[in-house]
Amino acid sequence: MNFEAVIGLEIHVEMKTKSKMFSTSPVTFGDDPNTNIAPLDMAFPGTMPVVNKQAVINAIRVCHALHMSIDDELWFDRKNYFYSDLPKGYQITQQRRPIGSEGYLEIETSSGKKRINIERLHMEEDTCKQLHSWDCTLLDYNRAGIPLVEIVSKPEMKTGEEAMKYVEKIRSIVSFLEVSDGKMEEGSLRCDVNISIMPVGSKVFGTKVEIKNLNTLVNIQKAIDFEIKRQEAVLLSGGVVQQETRRFDEAKKETVLMRVKTDAVDYKYFTEPNIAPIKLSKQFIEDAISSSPELAEVKLERYKSLSLNDYDSNLLISNKDNCEYFDAVVANGANAKLAANWVLVDIQAILNKEDISIKQFKVSPKHLADLIKLIEKGTVSNKQAREIFVKMQENDADPNELVKAMGTTLISNESEILAIVKQVLDNNPQSIIDYKNGKDRAVGFLVGQVMKLTQGKANPALTNKLIVQELKER
Repeated sequence: MNFEAVIGLEIHVEMKTKSKMFSTSPVTFGDDPNTNIAPLDMAFPGTMPVVNKQAVINAIRVCHALHMSIDDELWFDRKNYFYSDLPKGYQITQQRRPIGSEGYLEIETSSGKKRINIERLHMEEDTCKQLHSWDCTLLDYNRAGIPLVEIVSKPEMKTGEEAMKYVEKIRSIVSFLEVSDGKMEEGSLRCDVNISIMPVGSKVFGTKVEIKNLNTLVNIQKAIDFEIKRQEAVLLSGGVVQQETRRFDEAKKETVLMRVKTDAVDYKYFTEPNIAPIKLSKQFIEDAISSSPELAEVKLERYKSLSLNDYDSNLLISNKDNCEYFDAVVANGANAKLAANWVLVDIQAILNKEDISIKQFKVSPKHLADLIKLIEKGTVSNKQAREIFVKMQENDADPNELVKAMGTTLISNESEILAIVKQVLDNNPQSIIDYKNGKDRAVGFLVGQVMKLTQGKANPALTNKLIVQELKER
């Protein structure tokens, strides 16, 4: 019997706002435990929630990017349950009226383009972080109350690759919109997978299994692919798939049981009494959308208009920070193609070697643009530019000043180079004969001789042109 999978994803995105969803506590990553908290985060009596305006703007921007209907009235609900990670005994969320509904996303897979429909996007607050030890559980309330958006897809994905591509696209959207840094390894973007299988052609879904806390794109695909095979093996052996929650064991490359599920928990939702419904004006929603940063796909089109090829364009948009650096270089007057080469080849090699991000790179976009302009003007050769670039990395020195200090200005005076070219040709009559006999490599040899005499300072393009010109006349 052949089976097909039915996969739905729930993605929690931690927003990088300055403060929490309903309190003034700062939102930062990596601070000492329990240092970024306010009385509301700890559920002290008498404290009242205040909605974070920027979180609402962020949610609207993501809804728009996902082609969703945006509710113009904010309603919040209480989700009641008692657990150690929830100080108040309830979580403020949006159950009955999510801010976004009925959207979609298009992904590109090895089988072609596919549209994934999205059921809802709602705002809520995060829970505190639990650190489990062998004899106790420690609680860090820094995370309690951080703004989240939860994006719930419809169960339309069929493979691990589709799910991975879907999460990758969501991560790109929230990162480029500056809603979140999208760092799965730090918990900024968390993914839960609901997966079942059924006979091909069936309309009845199988028993759903949930895979929790997948923290990398690769693990999402591996976990789903394994789980599909596991459920197939259970059914083919005459067994029954249990409704359960599992996790992915990275070392074993398989999903393992966490707990067996029974009936759905009754969270006893009711409207949050401390937050009155908030009417969003049409202008507020339009302003939130119109002021959005560029999405990756918008940048892609713009890069194509700058005559970048598809490979370079896609490589650039794979990293938001690299995009921003490249954009700044071009904004400072550099040629786009040369700028892309420097960012994707020379700078990326340094970032990889030093294991740093481009935000930590010492050369400013302006000074890189200045260096590229020196190459374009013929003031320095590519070889000289790389020597200057090494010096620039020490303290972000101005390349124009380094040219003067290092004496690396190219010789671009035509008559000066022509005199040297004639001298080289006089000293190498065999090269003239070789050229006449169709051996074009003779030109390269002669250019090298001119460079040797000028200590590499002759303009290469002009040198090549004058050598060919002079050879034809002899």
